[in-house]
Amino acid sequence: MTDTKINTNAETLGEIVIAPQVVETIVAVAAAKIDGVYGLRNKRFADRIGKKADGRGVYVRQEDDKVVVDIYVYLTYGVSVPNVAMEMQRVVKDNVLDMSDIVIDEVNIHVAGVVPEKTPKPDFKELFDEDFLDVD
Repeated sequence: MTDTKINTNAETLGEIVIAPQVVETIVAVAAAKIDGVYGLRNKRFADRIGKKADGRGVYVRQEDDKVVVDIYVYLTYGVSVPNVAMEMQRVVKDNVLDMSDIVIDEVNIHVAGVVPEKTPKPDFKELFDEDFLDVD
């Protein structure tokens, strides 16, 4: 996905350009806060070993005129998978629209696994290291 330009009605104000990493961050934070989500999972091996935390289980791409998001997650054992996935789709679409004025056409949820209840959930701050917030 390339940078997204948002047109403003007032011509004198200029344009707003939002980098794809910003959308990925909004999606990742929104998804991680859903009840029943244990954590995000990187799809590619390179994402796990790379210094930068690009993606962190979130992949945003543009297909024709559509913006598509793929989220790879681990869920907590005992939750309703369809309910958690639908809630994640709704919250992600709403948050991205509210924060960036970008319409997400598809949010695809990929459940990578279910984590037993006895496994402690990672601290929210540990899910996103400092590199994740860097958008350079």
